[in-house]
Amino acid sequence: MIITVTMNPAIDKTVEIDCLQQGGLNRISKVEYDAGGKGINVSKTIFELGGKSIATGFLAGNAGRTIKNVLDEKGIQNDFVWLDGETRTNTKVFEENGMVTELNEPGPVPSEKELEALMGKLSEYASKDTLFVLAGSVPNGMDKNIYADIINLVHKKGAKVLLDADGELFRNGLESMPDIIKPNRLELEEYAKFDYKASEQEIAQIARKLIKEGVSTVAVSMGKCGAMLLKEGYEAKAPALSVKAHSTVGAGDAMVAALSYAYESGMDNDETLKLGIATSAGAVTTIGTKPPAKELVMKLKEDVVLEEI
Repeated sequence: MIITVTMNPAIDKTVEIDCLQQGGLNRISKVEYDAGGKGINVSKTIFELGGKSIATGFLAGNAGRTIKNVLDEKGIQNDFVWLDGETRTNTKVFEENGMVTELNEPGPVPSEKELEALMGKLSEYASKDTLFVLAGSVPNGMDKNIYADIINLVHKKGAKVLLDADGELFRNGLESMPDIIKPNRLELEEYAKFDYKASEQEIAQIARKLIKEGVSTVAVSMGKCGAMLLKEGYEAKAPALSVKAHSTVGAGDAMVAALSYAYESGMDNDETLKLGIATSAGAVTTIGTKPPAKELVMKLKEDVVLEEI
């Protein structure tokens, strides 16, 4: 069973314009709305791949009800804790030249009682057959140890955890040794305190160090350079696929979904990496944060080439 946890969900509003005129009038040519937030995006992509998950976290207000309605209509099981206030709306402005400007609102902050309610839900779901996906940001003012606390909580019941976060959330979460991590290249460089762009071999060395410390699987997304997957006894990388990209937004979430689905399905390492590359490539062809269709992913997967690190 896969449980995705979204602390800071959002309505993703994607607008397309010719060229952003700061301080002037901008006419929008196209608008898309999606139920978003990293964990929710992961659940949507798992669904498209043919898998099942339970989406949980915090929702609030009319925007929260919209997100729940989207999940209900798709048949994606969900079990959220409801807050006062309003779930945020994040606006992504796409220009014809490929430039993307993101305007992210703050989300409502849960009270101690509401946080306890969520922790109670997670504890009930936790078992040796459960994979928790902890993905994305948390509301401003929320303790940055929250992911570490969740990892400790569910590990006590034998559950596994996939962590996809950055900055302090990532660093603190690693202290509790998640089972799978999916940083991007920049996040891993920041974690290692590099002040320059690391080589692929340096990135692999950081991953090996984390594996020695107790993380079972490290998947690193590297944008146009593809991705690498490392675990004890296995190391491989795959170049990115050449596709007609609309936006890189959601590519990382797609890879997390593929890793989760592959884990739940018992795929071997090669198939896991191939699925991750294909799902991520499919995601960049979609508008907004919509997941790619399974048919496209399976077609792209045939073109993935694995290489030694």
